[in-house]
Amino acid sequence: MSTQASQNASGNAALTLGESARPVKPRVVEVINFDRVRPKTASEDGKSGLGGAYRLVEIDLTDMGQVLEALCQIDMAYKGVQAVVHLAAMPSPGQSSSSKQFNTNVASTYNVLEACRKLGISNIVMASSETLIGIPLDIPPAKLPITEESPLLPESAYSLSKLVGETLAEQYVRWSTQSHRNPGAAAKIISMRFSNVMLEEEYATFADWQDDPKKRYWNCWGYIDARDGAEAIRLALDKDIQGHHAFIIANNRTLMATPSAELVKQVFPGVPYTPLNDHPNVTLLSNEKAKKMLGWDPKHDWKP
Repeated sequence: MSTQASQNASGNAALTLGESARPVKPRVVEVINFDRVRPKTASEDGKSGLGGAYRLVEIDLTDMGQVLEALCQIDMAYKGVQAVVHLAAMPSPGQSSSSKQFNTNVASTYNVLEACRKLGISNIVMASSETLIGIPLDIPPAKLPITEESPLLPESAYSLSKLVGETLAEQYVRWSTQSHRNPGAAAKIISMRFSNVMLEEEYATFADWQDDPKKRYWNCWGYIDARDGAEAIRLALDKDIQGHHAFIIANNRTLMATPSAELVKQVFPGVPYTPLNDHPNVTLLSNEKAKKMLGWDPKHDWKP
């Protein structure tokens, strides 16, 4: 590629993708998107969305051969990538059989990480999930707020697949330091534990649950604006670190008008709670690690 920085984003359906394809600060970035489904707006030359700002290549991420070929070169369209953002997954329990969801998500993550290892691609950001904390939280958390150090308690095939994905990331980082396994540099793999991703136009629906905290207790009333999720991805790509790092990506506030302390008292009575700061609606999903390590700070709030 002739660009100064080029990256692949796998998973066109992810809400954050449309935003992450927009460079936040001036620089030349070519985004190549891999997905099984081609949007209706895609043109014949593979350019799609955002005024043709990124290229879409149709592949099946559960097919290792297709993943390797796509990350390596597609005829004269492009050659090689410098970084990978892996967002592809079958999300949300109930969209397919549990076994299909688990097998698809794990196979695609393995294929992407293994292809990156073979090709020496060492800058990788991938979507993990807040569901690792035990969502839908029918079993109350041991304490609040939730942090990256909280116990990982997957309760669905989807969240279990995300736990396997993070385990794979840990081992691929370890392998990347072994010269007989890795042709490139030691890897950086960042797992983004995104909270419930929301688009700006969805804020109008937030009134629907304000009368009953139990309508949204299942993830500690967390969310993240898609634009802030995209900024977290950009910062993660730019961060000069090695190893595997997991980050909770959540807004600074909950999606409720009710104060956080009152929410905990009503829904999780008896659970120890130490607020992150003195804002009455402070998040119960700690984003402090992402702030400190990535320099990230969400800017878009449902209630300015």
